Amino acid sequence: MRFKVHMPKHLSPVFSAELTQAQLRFKEGQIQQSWTHLERAHIVGQPYPYAHSLVHWKMLIFGFRTKNSKEIMGQVPRLLVGGVKSFVGEIPEGNTGGANVPPLKRMPIPEDLYQIIHAKEERRTARRT
Repeated sequence: MRFKVHMPKHLSPVFSAELTQAQLRFKEGQIQQSWTHLERAHIVGQPYPYAHSLVHWKMLIFGFRTKNSKEIMGQVPRLLVGGVKSFVGEIPEGNTGGANVPPLKRMPIPEDLYQIIHAKEERRTARRT
């Protein structure tokens, strides 16, 4: 089993950009767009313990700011165990991380993120053949 601790360099800017866009959209009052960026950050960051936990923290804060008790209650357990699940590689690929979806449900990854996430893997595989 290979533990994923650090996010690959090619994903860090994507992850950071999604968090930045979430913050900007929230400040502009574009609440749904802000949430969408948090979900996208979750998809990118969920295999990596620190990033995964950070997104759930941001989602918890989002829940408080929007006075969404369902989101608050849903994020607390995700925040407590999400990073641990990432560390041992037990994450459902594509899961958007919100309280509106089961924590262990695999979901399709948006095509643009799929291409970015799997770009390095595909290049590695091509070099081996």
